[in-house]
Amino acid sequence: MLNLDKIRKDFPILSRKVNGNQLVYLDNAATTQKPKPVLDQIVKFYTSVNSNVHRGMHHLSKQASLLYEQARKTVQEFINAKDSKEIIFTNSATGAINLVADSFGDAFIKQGDEIIVTEMEHHSNIIPWQKICRKKGASLKVLPITEQETLNLNKLKELINKKTKLISITYISNVLGIVNPVKKIIDLAHIHNVCVLVDGAQAIQHLPVDVQKLDCDFFVFSGHKIYAETGIGVLYGKEKWLNEMPPYQSGGGMIESVKFDKTNYAKLPLKFEAGTGNFAAAISLKASLDYLNNLNKNKIFSYERRLMDYALEKLKSIDGLTIYGKSTKRYGAISFNLYNIHPYDLGVILDQLGIAVRTGTHCAEPLMAYYKVKGTIRASFSFYNTKKEVDQLAEGIQKAQTILLASSIS
Repeated sequence: MLNLDKIRKDFPILSRKVNGNQLVYLDNAATTQKPKPVLDQIVKFYTSVNSNVHRGMHHLSKQASLLYEQARKTVQEFINAKDSKEIIFTNSATGAINLVADSFGDAFIKQGDEIIVTEMEHHSNIIPWQKICRKKGASLKVLPITEQETLNLNKLKELINKKTKLISITYISNVLGIVNPVKKIIDLAHIHNVCVLVDGAQAIQHLPVDVQKLDCDFFVFSGHKIYAETGIGVLYGKEKWLNEMPPYQSGGGMIESVKFDKTNYAKLPLKFEAGTGNFAAAISLKASLDYLNNLNKNKIFSYERRLMDYALEKLKSIDGLTIYGKSTKRYGAISFNLYNIHPYDLGVILDQLGIAVRTGTHCAEPLMAYYKVKGTIRASFSFYNTKKEVDQLAEGIQKAQTILLASSIS
């Protein structure tokens, strides 16, 4: 079992008050809080090591470079990539998707080709593909959701054809918390020699990820959603694709030699890491992954599943509350609305009670259009959340419901 009292003490922000109430932080799908080992590592790096990586022969630079590459190795092991050179550090999951869209798109997408995304994607997994399609004269196809609110795999079989070059899909919906059958989609795509990118931004912190078992061609996630600093993302790519893709950006650090008539690019992974990246954040990512490994990831994932089950049952008991997504097997997030109450109004009252939730479209406007709503309230959970906090959320919703319905009548 997890020692929740000890774990919560590892996250200093959880002890603060908001509007005079104890903070109940339920916006983890947007960004997670940072444990002391991560915060301590950031301070330690900047106060004792800080120096640019891969740039100098002096002691601090060599130390920083070693820590940076150790972070890459830790990420490789965490997701079971075949080689650390398949791990590219970016500024975010969004940055990683843009890298693939631009670079893979430049090398392999041509006029008349097709790219498939799903109806439940985050904007970050739609817009980059729209851009490359416009640039190359390709088409963006959309895999719809069924009446059971799952992806329509029969429709996918119809969509895939000889023009299809890539499928880009979220592992877990940032709105619904529902796990997509990515392995089935990858296997189907590969039968037709189609590449697959998996957006793992909402999965990496809630599920064991093994990119070799998944056999995905690309996998992306953000550090700030898995307890690390902001400004660091990861792109995993199969070596065969990364070798054939042109650099996404150019500049210092991604070259072997430069002449006015020719430049030779560096080998993987540096080929895709132009300029000075956020190396301190990469090192904080190592600290966060080490922290999770030390706690035991399987225990974390098991606890989160039980907490989600409890939260679903608690919210279902509230009159007038609609939960989006029919699946009871969720990870991380639950989105809902209250009858006749605007999500923003509910969010404001919950905030007054110290309860932090997200309101709005959650950067998923096509999914909001599917449900015919302008937005939802989203409560998203981490292993440092408790059943007591779920109870506080339910009580807060009912209190807000009473206040808002009374005000509408008067």
